[in-house]
Amino acid sequence: MSINYAILGMLSARSLTGYDLKKIIQDSPFMPWSGNNNQIYKALVELLEKGWVTNEVHHQDSAPSKKIYTITDAGREELKAWVLSPPELPEFKSTFLVRLAWADLLDPSELSALLTGYEHEIELQIAAEKEKLRRGEFSPRRTPRETYLWDQIHGRILMQYRSELEWIRQLREDLGIDPMKEGD
Repeated sequence: MSINYAILGMLSARSLTGYDLKKIIQDSPFMPWSGNNNQIYKALVELLEKGWVTNEVHHQDSAPSKKIYTITDAGREELKAWVLSPPELPEFKSTFLVRLAWADLLDPSELSALLTGYEHEIELQIAAEKEKLRRGEFSPRRTPRETYLWDQIHGRILMQYRSELEWIRQLREDLGIDPMKEGD
């Protein structure tokens, strides 16, 4: 999936600067890009060349000028065509799973430490997602259905983290690894 479609989607909600797009992508738990400037500005140039977005320069007295990007009708049509295209299957690639595949090399306390560290990271992600929801991160909320869809996306992300936490705890139980005896 190209970052171009994510950008078109965000611009379909409202006009934004490249910096605004960077922050939204960077803070998103489900957009698979880092939000680095090169990626975003390269995509914006491509979208401009295709006529899917326009931009307007806003001059500011005490700050640098900024470009505000807006989706065009052609961009909306392209976004709709992409939304209607066949979806990709979910990916399960994970560096943690690769580590776990070779974790038989570890003694019980090392394996326990690995699992505990992963559990801790998942718990931190759950807390971060809850905080993002509380702060009301980017969500267009133009219609009740759109609000519902965005809420469901964020709920799904939390569900995935909670499921991962359950799975790791079950794994620990099945292996007979007590987190309280770590370091023995």
